[in-house]
Amino acid sequence: MFKIAMRETLSTKKKIIMRLFPVLSAILCSMIVLAFMHLNPFEVYGNIFAGCFGTFYRFKQVVYKAVPLTVLSLGCCVAFKMKFWNIGAEGQFYMGAFAATWAYTLFPNLPAPVMLPFMALFAFLFGGIFSLIPALLKIKWGTSETLVTLMLNYVAQKWVSYLKYSYLPWRDPNGGGSPKIFTFSGNGILPNVLGIHAGWIIAIVFVVAMYFILKKTKFGYEVSIIGESFDTARYAGINVARTIVIAVVLSGGLCALAGMIQASAIEHSLTDNMSNGMGFTAVITTWLSQLDPLISLLVSFAFSVLLQGGSYLQTSMGVPASMGTIIQTIIIFFVLGSEFFVRYKLTVEGKKKLLPKSVEKDAGTENVISENSMTTVSGEQS
Repeated sequence: MFKIAMRETLSTKKKIIMRLFPVLSAILCSMIVLAFMHLNPFEVYGNIFAGCFGTFYRFKQVVYKAVPLTVLSLGCCVAFKMKFWNIGAEGQFYMGAFAATWAYTLFPNLPAPVMLPFMALFAFLFGGIFSLIPALLKIKWGTSETLVTLMLNYVAQKWVSYLKYSYLPWRDPNGGGSPKIFTFSGNGILPNVLGIHAGWIIAIVFVVAMYFILKKTKFGYEVSIIGESFDTARYAGINVARTIVIAVVLSGGLCALAGMIQASAIEHSLTDNMSNGMGFTAVITTWLSQLDPLISLLVSFAFSVLLQGGSYLQTSMGVPASMGTIIQTIIIFFVLGSEFFVRYKLTVEGKKKLLPKSVEKDAGTENVISENSMTTVSGEQS
């Protein structure tokens, strides 16, 4: 018989081993899947590596995917730490891109050192306000933030589609009649640093900042306590409603900032397909990183490698780009499954051997006889 028991606190070394083993197992499993598809697993992984690190251009594509994914993961991390399940990173991403574009239209002639922070601030505020909707509904009526944030994703994306197809003032005059929003000029585009847009610096700065906020500050402690128990937080004197609002605004603002970076540095415009599902992918990377900002940077980069490598497989080997998604999914399955064994352990308990009824009856009779004999002996002695 198997029994599930809570595992004692593991050492850091054992935790690393127990999380590394599933990744290696997932790679081995994916190689078996590739072999069944009549593909050489070593050639496939070799091409994935070459597609990401073979040239500087390919490495840039990995970074371009990793930057917004990292910032989105940081935004989700704040909310998840509080057990506020923000599945609306996709919508907040689009609202941030929209707000940055709107900021650009308000003062199009500002110099770049002023314009870019202004666009980022606008994006952060709009993303925070947009994320407040599910937070206030949860505080007031106890609604499910999972459902509300999920539905708001479609509201934000359809709003951007409206601006693209129907809002004439934002139409690109050089679009040739096709539905396209105007393109940013130089003052609205993030500059390059070491050959890659400055978004990678922004991402690293926010990773360090969020690690410090969540691990070293009173606010981070309050967020963790609320995540454990609302009642405990209230007993400890924490203003739960205020902390939830601040954390949710910070979460939505970071996700929106990722949208601003993507619109400014990559798209140079606002489109309704600019995220490619990164907001939903960020939910996975956040969970895999164990809500640790530093680890989320590594996990986001690893996912970006798989995404870029999968795209390269399509051109180098004629393999569908979805192959990278298959490998990614196998790794997710193994890693999430391993979390059970990190927290719990299975113990085997042997069954008690049952005696036949006849034996039990005989044994019972012998016990009665023995007791009577002892009573008789005791009486004679007395």
